[in-house]
Amino acid sequence: MPAEAAATAAALDAPAARTGGPKDDSPWMEHLLGWTLVVVLAMFLTQTGLIAGLT
Repeated sequence: MPAEAAATAAALDAPAARTGGPKDDSPWMEHLLGWTLVVVLAMFLTQTGLIAGLT
C-alpha cells in the first residue's frame, strides 16, 4: 500500500496536461459569446411563440 499511496501523491502533484482548449487569461470573450448565445436563443424562442408573455 505505501507504494500505491506514493504514486497517487506524485500524480496529484504533477501539473495538469493542457488539452488545447482556450487559455484562462481573458474570460471576457467567453462571457461575451455566452451572453450572445442567451440573447439569440431568447429571440428565437420568442419569435417561434415558445415563450409567451408573462401577462
